[in-house]
Amino acid sequence: MTPNLRDLDRTAVLDTVKTAELVTPEHLLSPTPCTAWTVGDLLAHMAAQHRGFAAAARGAGADLAVWQPRTPGAHTPAEYTEAADEVLRAFEPADVPDRIFALPEFGPAVTVPGHQALGFHLVDYVVHGWDLARALGLDYEPDAACTDAVLGIAAAVPDGPERENPGSPFARALPGADTGSPLQRILRMLGRSPDWPALG
Repeated sequence: MTPNLRDLDRTAVLDTVKTAELVTPEHLLSPTPCTAWTVGDLLAHMAAQHRGFAAAARGAGADLAVWQPRTPGAHTPAEYTEAADEVLRAFEPADVPDRIFALPEFGPAVTVPGHQALGFHLVDYVVHGWDLARALGLDYEPDAACTDAVLGIAAAVPDGPERENPGSPFARALPGADTGSPLQRILRMLGRSPDWPALG
């Protein structure tokens, strides 16, 4: 039986929670593969996205304020765990894939079907899971079913100038996106070097 997007997303999110639990205050200023973000910035962003997607699942995602990251600090790892729990609970109802999600970060009045929003969320947490693990110097082996699903979604993400905007979670695609493991291909498609930090 092929896992559904909610099951895959839950797996990816819980993997990030395990990593976030290892973050100490000393890690918060460490660099990440997201060039402009420290570990604290990355974790705060990830928590904010959980809160935003949870609000969207409940029909309240149009308010940009719910998507705003909070200032990072010693509280951020625990806050991340709370936000992850919130979004997983918000995604539980059986009709979530059929709901309409407001995603104002994509533009005013942008809405997408729930199944597409779940795909966006899954991509974010497989890739940001790698970002966070690498920033802590850890290996990262996401579930194969997650990377298989994300590979198809990531291939459809536009590789345009918007990726050069400040705060963009994805940089321009790197060469070699058609070679290597599914995770390596995903990373290159979304502007990450699988060899970071050795090659930036």
